[in-house]
Amino acid sequence: MPVEALFPLITYPDPTSAGSVASAVKAARLIGARLHGIALEVQVPAVSNALSGALVDVRKLAAEAEALSRKRGEELLRTISSAADEAGITCETEMARAIEAEFGNVIATAARYHDVSFVGWDPLSRTVRATTEALIFDSGRPVLLLPETAPEDFNHIAIAWDGSRVAARAVGDALALFGNATRATVILVTDEKAIPDTKGAERLAAFLTRRRLEAKAHYATTAGRAIGETLQAEAKAVGADTLVMGAYGHSRLRQFILGGATRGILDNLQLPVLLSH
Repeated sequence: MPVEALFPLITYPDPTSAGSVASAVKAARLIGARLHGIALEVQVPAVSNALSGALVDVRKLAAEAEALSRKRGEELLRTISSAADEAGITCETEMARAIEAEFGNVIATAARYHDVSFVGWDPLSRTVRATTEALIFDSGRPVLLLPETAPEDFNHIAIAWDGSRVAARAVGDALALFGNATRATVILVTDEKAIPDTKGAERLAAFLTRRRLEAKAHYATTAGRAIGETLQAEAKAVGADTLVMGAYGHSRLRQFILGGATRGILDNLQLPVLLSH
């Protein structure tokens, strides 16, 4: 049974790049996923200020923004459909209309009917970040962050391990998603925080070995680096294709309070990262 992957396409204020679309299609092909692209078309809320009409044609500007968003959405859906056809994968598309502040709610709800969400990561886009945080903490499904450079493979997975619930959840999600993987490296950073089970990396590696993966434990220190940087650097150092980790954080009045590792990954994504909460 193929994996069902959701891919949100941002149209406003800045559109999802062609590189991100190509990366998502490549990821879907590598894991044998069916892709569902949803273009988020902006709805500009009405302005009730009585003076707005005298100062500037607000309605006209809103209509123009909505028309541009719709045009970008249609173009993105054509782009992803064409790329999926060329890659030989199944892809369905649709448009969803909402005010920008509700993009996260719309896509997090849609994600609950999929196995995973792909995100074409753009650290400079506040809309992409807000949508991604909603997916991570509200959808109940894992999120695969994709750099604009397309992934080469998902054969060797690195797992950030601290023995926590979210880390265990991430392992389960990774095993379901990366069914063709043959290697796994369990990374335990020893000096970032207290780890109750100091043998946990070996225990997890043994479990993964019983799952017919070539698995080993890998211990590391931050050496003055931020934890997000450390995990990604160590994953690349062992030759992993992607990093798997639990996402820490919670939402307070829709303002997300992120854990240090999660925040560090989002601030400087260096390779594909699967986040589970």
